[in-house]
Amino acid sequence: MVEEEKKKYVRKEEDDVTLVRVLGKDIRGDIKVGPALTKIDGISWAISNAICKSLKLDRMQRIQDVGKEEMEKIEKFVKDPKVPAFLKNRQKDLDDGKDKHISGSDLRLRKEFDIKRLKKIKSYKGVRHVAGLPVRGQRTKANFRRNRKPSVAAAKKKK
Repeated sequence: MVEEEKKKYVRKEEDDVTLVRVLGKDIRGDIKVGPALTKIDGISWAISNAICKSLKLDRMQRIQDVGKEEMEKIEKFVKDPKVPAFLKNRQKDLDDGKDKHISGSDLRLRKEFDIKRLKKIKSYKGVRHVAGLPVRGQRTKANFRRNRKPSVAAAKKKK
């Protein structure tokens, strides 16, 4: 009997959950504000904490309980954050040399363009991207084996 009451309680909680749309991302409403903001691409824990501190939001409040005015403030802050340069994700951008913070689909698109640029100029990182190998200097003897292409010597050895 006690278990049935618990199940009813859990179902009721699930029914009360709403989706909240923040910067083009659907976030479950029962998640607290701090962790919920990290679900958006380009927002780390540090930026999430900076948003909550500068806008004086309660991090433990559920995101579905945040008002529309506060949501607009959050979106405005994310588009142009007033945080130190070391928290921003595009420091000394190649296009204009300024520190920027990009989030959402703009971040994915910018990242894709960066990789294309590296491939085009045939830098080491670009060549590693083309080959499907690790870019950041990891060892490849034991790991990353599924991306390996058989070498010519290995093909001759099989014959």
